[in-house]
Amino acid sequence: MVRNAWSLGTVILIMQLMWIPGVVVNGKLCKDPNHVTINDFLFKGFNIRGDTYNTDGANATLIDINRFPGVNTQGVSLARVDFAPFGLNTPHWHPRGSEIFAVVEGSLYAGFVTSDNKLYDTILKKGDMIVFPQGLIHFQANIKRTDALAVASFGSQNPGRVNVANGVFGTKPRILDGVLTKAYQVDRKVVEQLRAQFLNENMSINTAELISTY
Repeated sequence: MVRNAWSLGTVILIMQLMWIPGVVVNGKLCKDPNHVTINDFLFKGFNIRGDTYNTDGANATLIDINRFPGVNTQGVSLARVDFAPFGLNTPHWHPRGSEIFAVVEGSLYAGFVTSDNKLYDTILKKGDMIVFPQGLIHFQANIKRTDALAVASFGSQNPGRVNVANGVFGTKPRILDGVLTKAYQVDRKVVEQLRAQFLNENMSINTAELISTY
């Protein structure tokens, strides 16, 4: 009787939370089993190449709980990472999940930084993979004049992503100038120049121009 009462109370609480503005959970409420179909466990389109026509020359397509409800409560998600020649998946970290990164095509320079500022880096070729521990800054760069492709798996249905540069110079509202000038030992002009680069994430450049700089 106690178990049944507790379960009923939990259900009522969840229903109440659904109607409270501002309540957010790391996941989604489960679908009624009577309405579940095979389509809830399928995702199609992972073969579609991501658009790399941007400032970084790379595109990470994350298939997490927001795009693939079937992973709800499973603690897994996947990403396709496309690289243009010399493209860069900029330094970032995932606050809620570790990552296994595998190269499908091409050669990539990859690495991560530990909490004591030690860099672990390597060259990954087709068939190689690397683990990026949860919460550590990491990156990948295409070192060839040809496209590259990688697949990343995460130990979370919603790993999240925080870009290092955008997380400092692209915040809304802005971090106070005094904080950044002191932290990076630069003047306000440099801070404003960096902000101009990272406040607009929709900037794009010609890939050919990117190649010509190497």
